[in-house]
Amino acid sequence: MGSPKKDQNKGFFSAMTSGLSLFGNAMHRSVNGLLGYEGVEVINPEGGKEDAEEEAHRGRWKQEERESYWKMMHKYIGSDVTSMVTLPVLIFEPMTMLQKIAELMEYSYLLDQADECEDPYLRLVYASSWAISVYHAYQRTWKPFNPIIGETYEMVNHGGITFISEQVSHHPPMSAGHAENEHFTYDVTSKLKTKFLGNSLDVYPVGRTRVTLKRDGVVLDLVPPPTKVNNLIFGRTWVDSPGEMIMTNLTTGDKVVLYFQPCGWFGAGRYEVDGYVYNAAEEPKILMTGKWNESMSYQPCDMEGEPLQGTELKEVWHVADTPKNDKFQLEERQRAEKRTREGKGHQFTPRWFDLTDEISATPWGDLEIYSFNGKYTEHRATVDSSDSIDEVDMASIEFNPWQYGNLSTE
Repeated sequence: MGSPKKDQNKGFFSAMTSGLSLFGNAMHRSVNGLLGYEGVEVINPEGGKEDAEEEAHRGRWKQEERESYWKMMHKYIGSDVTSMVTLPVLIFEPMTMLQKIAELMEYSYLLDQADECEDPYLRLVYASSWAISVYHAYQRTWKPFNPIIGETYEMVNHGGITFISEQVSHHPPMSAGHAENEHFTYDVTSKLKTKFLGNSLDVYPVGRTRVTLKRDGVVLDLVPPPTKVNNLIFGRTWVDSPGEMIMTNLTTGDKVVLYFQPCGWFGAGRYEVDGYVYNAAEEPKILMTGKWNESMSYQPCDMEGEPLQGTELKEVWHVADTPKNDKFQLEERQRAEKRTREGKGHQFTPRWFDLTDEISATPWGDLEIYSFNGKYTEHRATVDSSDSIDEVDMASIEFNPWQYGNLSTE
């Protein structure tokens, strides 16, 4: 069963449609061949009819920088540029992909609530709202740095959670992460596939995310939608994620299907998410609606997907205020660490994750799965029991300056 789209004649939630079918019909206003660059598309989701040329001159690039970068990048149109292109530092934000993975833990209380919830459908409301919560961070349109191989990021005692992630492969770039508290365990193997389109970039999440709720042993599997980064060179950069997000309860067969509306003319539909929680027989039980940059709400529904009489929408998640002045620098330290590894002829083996024999099929390609091996828990206990890091038996581990996420860069 598909996802809902808005239909004023049939009711807000009654029309069902395939997830990606509307993307090609979105009413994006664009300018082709702008400034003599054929194939360049500049999209302003809030724009009027007369500001196309003005919009093209907005953004982070100076005119001479745009021309130089365009000459370098146009040959990669249609290619996967995940790891084959050296990108200017101008487009990066001062964090790595490992930290980006950790952002999913900001609203982890929703997984705690899912674990405590006895209603199997409301449980999926909490868990899927947790999955949506990270999308508000996509409003930051800067690219995170690719971690160097073996780089790790650690977050300790965030609401009782211990989180560890590691860059387990360089070509292609792959990350693995594990988080745990008294309510859930979270495991992810992440590999991105991209398609460069000139002034935009399609990003396909070739990854596997699994959440295990500890009370009942329920296992949840997440398939996120693709993402499109618009106006990389010309215009103001912005992000859209049109398509379906599916979270499946592998234990019961229940699932939630949420449709991320594509951004249309004058920003119509931008940020909007609508969908249903279904039972194993694919009958709608709860409708969900909201905006991925603001909040999500839910309401019980009938077999036609219409809200039940006598019920009302209830908010389940609301975005928190964004911290200010939270930037630091990583580029030079990553380059120095890479030179050190190459100078030593280091043959890398992931420290906290093991490559399994399992291959997981995703909508965008097969994925090799890395499994948390538990060694980090033992190591963390050793560190915590020592008076200082100097007392740890350094013969048993290779020191990695990126192992501790709060390492000062001043």
